[in-house]
Amino acid sequence: MAQDFVLEAFLRDDQGKGASRRLRREERKIPAVVYGGDKDAQSISLWHNDLKKALENEAFFSHILTLDVDGKKESVILKDLQRHPYKPILTHADFQRVDKDHEIHVNVPLHFLNEAAAPAIKLQGGAVNHQLNEVEVICLPQDLPEFIEVDMMDIEMDQTLHLSDLKLPKGVKVAALLQGEDYDQAVVSVHLPKGTKADEAEDAEGEEGEEKE
Repeated sequence: MAQDFVLEAFLRDDQGKGASRRLRREERKIPAVVYGGDKDAQSISLWHNDLKKALENEAFFSHILTLDVDGKKESVILKDLQRHPYKPILTHADFQRVDKDHEIHVNVPLHFLNEAAAPAIKLQGGAVNHQLNEVEVICLPQDLPEFIEVDMMDIEMDQTLHLSDLKLPKGVKVAALLQGEDYDQAVVSVHLPKGTKADEAEDAEGEEGEEKE
């Protein structure tokens, strides 16, 4: 069941670093901006702890969110988030408005399934190397998936899965693949760890071949 995220927000007139510091220190809110659609950008603020708690849920980053701005609801996605360099404090957030008729670009997490059960890993001792943990997709808001599953059960030793191997939900496209075959990035691969007997044997064969040449 899809989860709904609703955040209370407030219109903000004061600008500048000093105003933002007062907002964070005295009101326990963080400054933010919401933009896009056919409306002007709006400066808003949100309760710091409410946003921080929502961020604990992975789905928040790839979900259509609802901002309740002084009683008026806006459908948005989180586009950028700034944090304090060393304190556990959020400092600014950017939200983009969405509507049902326009495609959006969103980074969606990859969920890798059956890694422990895959024969190449469980029986043959293969080690998994994740090149990507999320992927940028393009879709209409109603088609946005919370995550994309990557089933590892049938992966073979020394095989690499690429973006083009992903099974996508209906209406969802991978942004990189629209740029051509050269952008078909590796997602995950399985190889024998360095130092195993099979790996050492391959290295030895390679060295012998070089000597004969």
